[in-house]
Amino acid sequence: MSHLPVDAVAALQAFQAVGNWEQRARMLMQWGERLPVLAEQDKIEANLVQGCESLVWLVGRLQDGHWQFAASSDARMIRGLVALLLARVNGLSAAELQAVDLPDWFNQLGLSRQLSPSRSNGLNAVLQRMRALSCMQS
Repeated sequence: MSHLPVDAVAALQAFQAVGNWEQRARMLMQWGERLPVLAEQDKIEANLVQGCESLVWLVGRLQDGHWQFAASSDARMIRGLVALLLARVNGLSAAELQAVDLPDWFNQLGLSRQLSPSRSNGLNAVLQRMRALSCMQS
């Protein structure tokens, strides 16, 4: 596994410190609330992630060889899950981004059992979009 970004380490420590699903769910919502607001001009059709039941917008930019993504969703739970995905991938190179193991990440956070197939597919679609963006611009 590639090195973990600082935000990912913080997320892991926080989620592994709580024992039950109710606490994790509350923390998940808090992560979603802390997600920076995506500019209205970025909430356009071209930035919508296909394959999500909820609306998810994603933008990314390459900065000194490392990717920084920003995202937003109309669904609270998805916002939290996307925030955790961003914590895991922001700051990675394109090659490191290709190697991210999404099921393993959410398993480490203790959230994999609560991911419905549609949420799992949606998060996978977000990660695939990140990978596609990184391939287009690297």
